[in-house]
Amino acid sequence: MTEFVQTHIKNNIGFITLDRPKALNSLSLDMVRALTTTLIAWRSDSAVRAVAIRSSSERAFCAGGDIRFFYDAGRANPQGGSASLEDFFTEEYALNHLIHFYPKPYVAVMDGIVMGGGMGVAQGGESNRLRIVTERTKMAMPEVNIGLFPDVGGGYFLSRVPGEIGTYLGVTGETIGAADALYAGLADVFVPAAELASLSAMLESVDSSGLPDAIREFASRFASQAEPAASVLATERSAIDRHFAHDDVLSIADSLRKDDSAFARKALDTMSKRSPLMMCVTLSQLRRGRTMGVADNLRMERTMVRRSFENGEVLEGIRSVVIDKDNAPKWSPAQLAGVSTEMIERFFEPAWPAHAHPLRTLD
Repeated sequence: MTEFVQTHIKNNIGFITLDRPKALNSLSLDMVRALTTTLIAWRSDSAVRAVAIRSSSERAFCAGGDIRFFYDAGRANPQGGSASLEDFFTEEYALNHLIHFYPKPYVAVMDGIVMGGGMGVAQGGESNRLRIVTERTKMAMPEVNIGLFPDVGGGYFLSRVPGEIGTYLGVTGETIGAADALYAGLADVFVPAAELASLSAMLESVDSSGLPDAIREFASRFASQAEPAASVLATERSAIDRHFAHDDVLSIADSLRKDDSAFARKALDTMSKRSPLMMCVTLSQLRRGRTMGVADNLRMERTMVRRSFENGEVLEGIRSVVIDKDNAPKWSPAQLAGVSTEMIERFFEPAWPAHAHPLRTLD
């Protein structure tokens, strides 16, 4: 276990609190293991009827994986053979799978920054989940900004949001707020940050067998504060669906260039800063993910991670954003026109025999 994950049971609800505020609750391997151990134990514990996961800090629910660790481990093993990296991603994706199929109500309070690995922890599940956002929520799958792709199940949940919104979010890595998250189906209810203490008190007193419905009722009085009218995604939905329906990023960029709107200009400017290669890999991932179940998506992404560290684009991205902080990555290739089909396909080539895949036991 780890000091960065606090757990307790009250009112038949298992409460998990991420408590690594200085690192914005970035996930370490110890944290992944603590979450996994806790959820497995509670899965068969009759004293736990539901699970709620939250943060001790208003700044972030979880900003993702510990990318400085990724950099250090990847640099030490430039061919992608780091045992610690292998363990981290295998166990993180197994945790995502565990959450997705968790048999008890699973509530995520997505207050503050929710990115990357934080989305993996919050987006799991379907029928039993409930995802809460606040006015402080800053949500993204920004991996293309560090030379990676939207992993932790991103190929599954981004490919299933309405229209081409998931494509837009994955390829641009854009950050959205509460109204956008609700519109995209990446959140369920809005609760003002000032009401989170009251929500916690309610959780500790309500009949836990009806937890999701109780939370929806609690949140219903605040629904007007995060209506679709405040959503950029709703406003620009037609443009998003038109431009991002293409199956190659060059065509998306060409389509945006023919549109003189502020939205199109901003999207193009954002994309000009991202890794050309990884935008193309991400688009291929999302198109493939549409026809895959959760387990197959996670297996695909596990292979893609191995290929990413072999390629090295992710190390350059992390260097520019976190290590040197010059925000001047030297992407390879530097332009979209230099990305070939062979380069993209390399990320999806099997890295292990089928019987030896690290996530072969997922189903």
